[in-house]
Amino acid sequence: MNRWREESSTSRRRQLRSNKTDSERVLWYHLGSRQIEGAKFRRQHAIGTYVIDFYCAEKKLAVEVDGDGHAKPPQLKHDENRRAYLEAVGVRVVRFTNLEVLQHIDTVLEEIRRTLTLPSPAAAGEG
Repeated sequence: MNRWREESSTSRRRQLRSNKTDSERVLWYHLGSRQIEGAKFRRQHAIGTYVIDFYCAEKKLAVEVDGDGHAKPPQLKHDENRRAYLEAVGVRVVRFTNLEVLQHIDTVLEEIRRTLTLPSPAAAGEG
């Protein structure tokens, strides 16, 4: 990755971290400080060309929180490509809608907890 792209990615992640949605704020309240299974999560973490909402490197788990725009065809295709890439490099992805996070946080946290206890997926071509 060239330096311009790295700087661009860094400033984009910084901007995303400072402009959290309500659902991201609620979820970070529960994920921060190793509150779930002692797992350390990062906010707005870059993997390849993608920026992940929340990422646990130790368990290779990406947690995405989707707004209404993710239901539209162009974004659906982008999300599908993102998932395929992440899975190819050995990252498990779980997705929740803003509504799920805001109205059913206990269910969301239980799904994250359950996923964290699964064995880490192997990258394509491993094992």
